[in-house]
Amino acid sequence: MLVAFNKPFGVLCKFMPEEGRPTLADFIRVPGVYPAGRLDADSEGLLLLTDDGPLQARIADPRHKLAKVYWAQVEGLPTEAALATLRRGVDLGEFTTLPAGARLIAEPAGLWPRDPPIRYRAKIPTSWIELTLREGRNRQVRRMTAKVGFPTLRLVRAAIGSVHVEGLAPGEWREIDPSAPWAQDPRRR
Repeated sequence: MLVAFNKPFGVLCKFMPEEGRPTLADFIRVPGVYPAGRLDADSEGLLLLTDDGPLQARIADPRHKLAKVYWAQVEGLPTEAALATLRRGVDLGEFTTLPAGARLIAEPAGLWPRDPPIRYRAKIPTSWIELTLREGRNRQVRRMTAKVGFPTLRLVRAAIGSVHVEGLAPGEWREIDPSAPWAQDPRRR
């Protein structure tokens, strides 16, 4: 079984209860599924869950280089030089990120409001970057955008392979056919 879930802001990527914090168990009542990868509590968007161990590894393990697309709302207006650095790979100290897709986009159509909303500053504009990664380290997107001078205010995972969050409201999930060719590159659809 393979489940696509739109994880709301603030939800922990685990099923075990935690005092005062929402978890996956508050939304998904399918026995035996576990997250294939994770999203931090302050990130939103697509999370895949499965009861198939090898499939879970294929989705989450960076060796398989499955593309993951993120929409990052950042402070300021990123320059072409900043985007070029994101595309080449960013030195984050203990590692340098792999080359990534990076481009400015308009606010994604159909994007739900975040609860709570991001902080608003009248004198500092925000913009959106679409990043396509084939690895996933702890808080990687946030660290990358901050390193090039444009801190992330909101982070939404939009796609994993060809599975998209579109059509799923926060907290909703749908079953996906695990034998379908869903793991293809999202840029090749």
